[in-house]
Amino acid sequence: MSSGDFRRENGPSTTAKAITETEIAAEFSHHDLTIARINNGSFGSCPKSIISAQQQWQLQFLQQPDYFYFNTLKPSMLKSRTLVQSLVNAADVEEISIVDNATTAAAIVLQYITWSFFTSDFRPGDAAVMLHYAYGSVKSSVQAYVARAGGKVIEVHLPFPLNSNEEIVTEFDKALKMGKMNGGKIRLAVIDHITSMPSVVIPVKELVQMCRDEGVDFIFVDGAHAIGNVDINVVDIGADFYTSNLHKWFFTPPSAAFLYCKRSEKVVDLHHPVVSVEYGNGLAIESAWIGTRDYSAQLVIPDVVELFVNRFEGGIEGIRRRNHDMVVVMAEMLVKAWGTELGTPPEMCSSMAMVGMPACLGISGSSDALKLRTHLRVSFKVEVPIYFRAPLEGEVNPITGYARISHQVYNTIEDYYRFRDAIIKLVSDGFTCAILSN
Repeated sequence: MSSGDFRRENGPSTTAKAITETEIAAEFSHHDLTIARINNGSFGSCPKSIISAQQQWQLQFLQQPDYFYFNTLKPSMLKSRTLVQSLVNAADVEEISIVDNATTAAAIVLQYITWSFFTSDFRPGDAAVMLHYAYGSVKSSVQAYVARAGGKVIEVHLPFPLNSNEEIVTEFDKALKMGKMNGGKIRLAVIDHITSMPSVVIPVKELVQMCRDEGVDFIFVDGAHAIGNVDINVVDIGADFYTSNLHKWFFTPPSAAFLYCKRSEKVVDLHHPVVSVEYGNGLAIESAWIGTRDYSAQLVIPDVVELFVNRFEGGIEGIRRRNHDMVVVMAEMLVKAWGTELGTPPEMCSSMAMVGMPACLGISGSSDALKLRTHLRVSFKVEVPIYFRAPLEGEVNPITGYARISHQVYNTIEDYYRFRDAIIKLVSDGFTCAILSN
């Protein structure tokens, strides 16, 4: 079943009453309502109806754990996997495993790739390529597995702000050519679908094809922010591995993610790093039981669609479009109010956007960005991450701080107005980050 078929069969009824703003507010009434929470990207959000459904799964296990283990867990996990298969257009449900998070997925892939560095055809200088923007834990994982196995790691340094996909393609091409210098072999390419900080939608399909053309052994797409945020078609993208967190933009409780492993002769014998009694029964089954623990966040995935997502016009696609459109409108409102600029054009934004902050705030390093974030939280009740961008040589009065704003269905315009007014007040008061250092 394709993703389109799934959405037609499982999307909201044309006669169903659409969810109201009051009902949305009720679904997220457990949030701290004193906070303007424009940082869905970091930890996601879970509606009250899904929390209730999760608790029912937890109670099922606690009431009769033996019955749950022998009769409920595996078929219920298969339902979650089947749903994800439909959403991302995987050819076979056996290609989908449910894991804790994208970091776990990365460990599975990198553990597998590392073995290629111990084969007879390994040569010193064989490499892994990844974006400099890659998420910190994934970068650390690449270093931990690949570098320690004797491979070298090549980071693709992208400019920021970005104006077009061509800038990304150009820099990625340079890295691929660097990896093949002196007869080198690129064993692995790690490509973000949406980078975290700064947040940019990456042209993954084009980069994957470039890797194929250059003979890269394996391609792993880290789509940690992707499902529920951008469209995913794993067959069309063409990577060997793809992962995405379901708790960030798909409303599951923390934590749940999927790992897609393309069925092919070269992708065999993958294993979960936590070895259980299911070892050797295939990655999907190994991942479905890694010992006694709470699996409810993974089992509740079908409930997310039935109890929450399908109450929105257009289902998850409608939510995604709404969030993208609103984050762009709010980002443009902020840069107009502050006299700054966006970090990327709107078409390179997902449900997150990078918003330039006034240069007079004096953000001179990552520590300043973190201190300003804390100051906004404590003094203005605004939760938003801030990215430090080092100025280029010769730049005059450059923008060095960019706020990564998110939009999720629970956000209101007042959240962004509060952020806007907080920065205007700081500028009016002559505030600089040097004050926080003192």
